[in-house]
Amino acid sequence: MNIIIFLQIYSLAHQSVWLDNVIWFFAVPTIYIMIIVAAIFIFIHYKFYKIKDIFIILRDKWKEIFLIIFSPAIAWVIASLLKVLIHTNRPFIILSNIHTLFAESGYAFPSGHATAISALAFAIYFKNKRLGYVFMIAGLLIGLARVAGGVHFPIDIIGGYIVGFLVAFLVKKL
Repeated sequence: MNIIIFLQIYSLAHQSVWLDNVIWFFAVPTIYIMIIVAAIFIFIHYKFYKIKDIFIILRDKWKEIFLIIFSPAIAWVIASLLKVLIHTNRPFIILSNIHTLFAESGYAFPSGHATAISALAFAIYFKNKRLGYVFMIAGLLIGLARVAGGVHFPIDIIGGYIVGFLVAFLVKKL
């Protein structure tokens, strides 16, 4: 089932230069754009532009800020450790007819991109539901693009989403 779903999503690639560029955009730079958006959210939401109040803000809101900043970082580290422990090959290693849209190496499960964006999306969702939904949609697009680009199976993305959610949930409980 994993391979069948992968092949359906992967069939979007190599159809047109325009679509390949859209897939690349969501698969590669979008996560970094979302991190910048999260930093802007923190700066504005917690009023870091009020220089004289920075220490008060950090004292009063450090748990919320910690959640948003460190959930994706912790999730990325956990995903990296799981990749080493689980040793799942990428689609282009397993299936000989897969030609990726961009270079990727290492093991596949769970997807580090899906793990980090999921943790970030849920961390933000816990503080701002509306923006959290935007991040979740971005996370879905990133995951689909990583599959369409030929570097992950759907199970890698789903596993990443689950790990990311769990990390954000546990960090929130601290």
